[in-house]
Amino acid sequence: MFARFNPKPMDLMRRIIVLLIAVLCCAGSAHAAAQPTPATIVIKFSHVAAPQAHKSKGAERFKKLAEEYTGGRVRIALYPNSQLYKDKEELEALQLGAVEILAPSLSKFGPLGIKAFEVFDIPYLFRDTAELARITEGPIGRDILDKLETKGITGLGYWNNGFKILSANKPLLRPDDLLGLKVRIQSSRVIEEQMTALGALPQVLAFSEAYQALSSGVVDGTENPPANFFNQNMFQVQRHATLTYHGFLGYAVIVNQKFWTGLPDDIRSALERALRDATPYANAEAAKENADALAAVTKSGKTAMHDPTPDERKSWEAALLPVRGRIADRVGRDLLARIETELSRSGP
Repeated sequence: MFARFNPKPMDLMRRIIVLLIAVLCCAGSAHAAAQPTPATIVIKFSHVAAPQAHKSKGAERFKKLAEEYTGGRVRIALYPNSQLYKDKEELEALQLGAVEILAPSLSKFGPLGIKAFEVFDIPYLFRDTAELARITEGPIGRDILDKLETKGITGLGYWNNGFKILSANKPLLRPDDLLGLKVRIQSSRVIEEQMTALGALPQVLAFSEAYQALSSGVVDGTENPPANFFNQNMFQVQRHATLTYHGFLGYAVIVNQKFWTGLPDDIRSALERALRDATPYANAEAAKENADALAAVTKSGKTAMHDPTPDERKSWEAALLPVRGRIADRVGRDLLARIETELSRSGP
């Protein structure tokens, strides 16, 4: 029935639960549609971030603006911290109509079949968030989002998280220090290639499982923006971290396509405006949270933070540069060339 979506098989019971929720949601929508007076449109917004995280703050700002801009005709119901679905389940739940809005990491769309999103995983492709914005806020970013339409999903926009650091229970001064370490990653062929280039053993695990895996020694290390590293208490079980800032982690705010196109035009326009106005706030909160997280981790004394010297940083960049060529066909050579051309215009 949903042949276009082909993830690893879900646990049968979880799949049944997702299907039941979808049926109940559809039944509720049909009942509401049958009422003679307009009913409040309830939109479920599910995500995996902790309630104090910047993604939650961005979602709360979107909720406030969406309800204000629609004059109360819409109510946004927020479900943070994997309350409804874990990151392995949420995309299928969206396609089934069991939830309306998500903000998954961009890496989630590669396994869905939209490999262009994995271009954001290429190490050292973007030097800073200003370069990133040239892509996500321009026609290239819009073209990538539009590819989701074939999967029954509409992309509304991008939110930042930040650039990633590497952690382990040993110092990571140069790429060779990762040799043989089991490193937790999210599902992304590009990130797998990245870890292989560094001599590490990539281990795909759900974000909600990362802390326990690190704590129990199932994996030796991980990569995360500082905010994730701190909010999920990974710093409690990782003695060393290096500020490599080698890759970007971002999110796409997406909505079930059938639900979206079924909304009145004025409601849809108001929600688009709400997201557009909430995005600068969400991104600013991400930058602040990452800076605060670095300070908090350093103050805790639990994790020794290493800022690479210029020579060390060059060694990380040199080790990861070949990844770009190896995955160019996967993400699309034309897309990669288009991004590189756009970024070359931003100056040194």
